[in-house]
Amino acid sequence: MSTKKIVLIVVGCLLGFAILFGGSLLLASLVFKHKETGFSNAEGVGLVEVRGMIVDSRDTIRQLRYFLNKPSVKAVVLRIDSPGGVVGPSQEIYEEVRKLAARKKVVVSMGSLAASGGYYIASPATLIYANPGTITASIGVLIKFSNLEGLFSKLGVSSTTVKTGSFKDAGAPDRPLSAEDRAMFQSLIDSTHQQFVKAVAEGRKLPVDEVRKLADGRVLSGEQAKAVKLVDRLGNLPDAIEEAGRLAGINGEPEVILPPKKKTGLLDILAEGAEEKFNGALNKAAVGRGLQVTYE
Repeated sequence: MSTKKIVLIVVGCLLGFAILFGGSLLLASLVFKHKETGFSNAEGVGLVEVRGMIVDSRDTIRQLRYFLNKPSVKAVVLRIDSPGGVVGPSQEIYEEVRKLAARKKVVVSMGSLAASGGYYIASPATLIYANPGTITASIGVLIKFSNLEGLFSKLGVSSTTVKTGSFKDAGAPDRPLSAEDRAMFQSLIDSTHQQFVKAVAEGRKLPVDEVRKLADGRVLSGEQAKAVKLVDRLGNLPDAIEEAGRLAGINGEPEVILPPKKKTGLLDILAEGAEEKFNGALNKAAVGRGLQVTYE
């Protein structure tokens, strides 16, 4: 057999395997795209997890709404392990938790960290559990700026800005903040901070003045947070699941129901990965100019 024929056979085999593999992925994507983690229709408790920085609310909202509309899910446990994050997504998740708690029992389980934005999204729940050593609270807002004017000067780098208003480049790293810039950003921070205080007061059913006394950015342990009514009980995730089942009227140990996974198809994964990178680049650009207001 000639070398040319051998090469053609090898290439044909590789091509066949590639087509077979790609077809299998496509078939699996179509078959399992809408299936849940569990197939039981027994009554149970839904579990939603929020981990890491809160920079995008969409997947968490998708899971919360899924359980809102699923009759067999009688209560939901929201497991939070987050230092906080961007204001907008935190407020969006807060609103969805509030809506869900109006129709079903929502029990929060705080892990090692549920601070700032992580506490914000917990506050409208029916009940909040924390470990005694959980780091929580940190009710506050910040915005950071970097002044690189001195560094640019040493590097011989200069820039020229053409703008339509005096505040358009406020926070840019090539110039210091003016008194007017600082006053404008302080007003922004104060407004956002007041929104945080009001949301916690409404969620926890506490007087606004009482929450404001705690809203200076201080962090508290779970034990300390319970003493000032920011947390209801001390306990772990199994405790929260058991209590959610009891509040929902489920006899015995409740079945834990997980939301369906979003990333199932190869094309979905690739598309979402590209979108995450694009959004990450936008966030970095905003942070570079100091325009990311965060609960952290």
